Amino acid sequence: MPARSAISSSRRQWIQAAAVLAGGLLAQVSLPAQAQGEAPWPSRPVRVIVPFPPSGATDLVARVIAQRVSQELGQQLIIDNRPGAGGTIGAGEASKAAPDGYTLLFTTSSTHAISPHLMPKLSYKVDKDFTPIAHTADAASMLLVTPSLPVRTVQELIAYAKANPGQLNYASSGNGTIVHLNTAAFAAQAGIRLTHVPYKGTAQSITDLAAGQVHLLFDSIPTGMPHVASGRLRALAVTGEQRSALAPNLPTLAESGLPGYSSVTWFGVYGPAGMKPELVERINQAFNQAVQNPDVIANLAKQGVEPAKAQTPKEFAAMVKADSARWAKVIKDNHITLE
Repeated sequence: MPARSAISSSRRQWIQAAAVLAGGLLAQVSLPAQAQGEAPWPSRPVRVIVPFPPSGATDLVARVIAQRVSQELGQQLIIDNRPGAGGTIGAGEASKAAPDGYTLLFTTSSTHAISPHLMPKLSYKVDKDFTPIAHTADAASMLLVTPSLPVRTVQELIAYAKANPGQLNYASSGNGTIVHLNTAAFAAQAGIRLTHVPYKGTAQSITDLAAGQVHLLFDSIPTGMPHVASGRLRALAVTGEQRSALAPNLPTLAESGLPGYSSVTWFGVYGPAGMKPELVERINQAFNQAVQNPDVIANLAKQGVEPAKAQTPKEFAAMVKADSARWAKVIKDNHITLE
């Protein structure tokens, strides 16, 4: 009996020791996840910084897409407008956020492909301070001319400009804006000289264009179409790679004798630098799915915006890099500054 008792006691000790050891190993396996305190993303609302004013084009596009992403994720995306300095203030703020997926930046080519070449003292570096996530949408522009100009095609406009060098002027919404750059790129490729007349916005420029005080303008399709329909303005072409669904009868500039010409304002999502690849992939998928929703497509079309083809974060980064290089050349070759 004593022998059996000793054996049982020893066995109990062994079992207890094994249990302690197993518990320790289990704790070691579980500790990293517990220490990080991570719940599946998103476990709370996500802040989306829009670096432009409320009710502006970027804000409206962001809200349409964010609403659908919220439904996809079952968690609210909260738009936080942080306008100023051409969008660079809000972009700078987003770059300093924690890389946990709870602060995102919804922005355009302005902050990541154009401003870096016009504002050398930016508070951020595009290639170092951000994580590219998703390319969501694109907005082409249309080339408008005053009806008093005796041209009805792009080639006729180019021929007229060459026959009257320096006599044509063009409006823009300000120095260094996409409107300014689109026209500078057009004039350079066409080999014509145009005089720049910057405005503070498009409203007055359209009035002056209709009156013949300025001769041409690259403007958004939704803004220009009503004036084209009424006969106040004449549309010659669109700037995208493909014809716009909003103006299917208008050729592209590439179709109109300027091969390779393509310019759109792209909309995209970034996070701060240092985000985990699996988190980036999750957010990328959510936005890619959202912009293919029929209701989203219809609402974007009202803003003259078309959903982008699904891209990986790497493809988005490569697209932005190429776009940035293109605008850098236009800015340098035409000596464009913000003054």
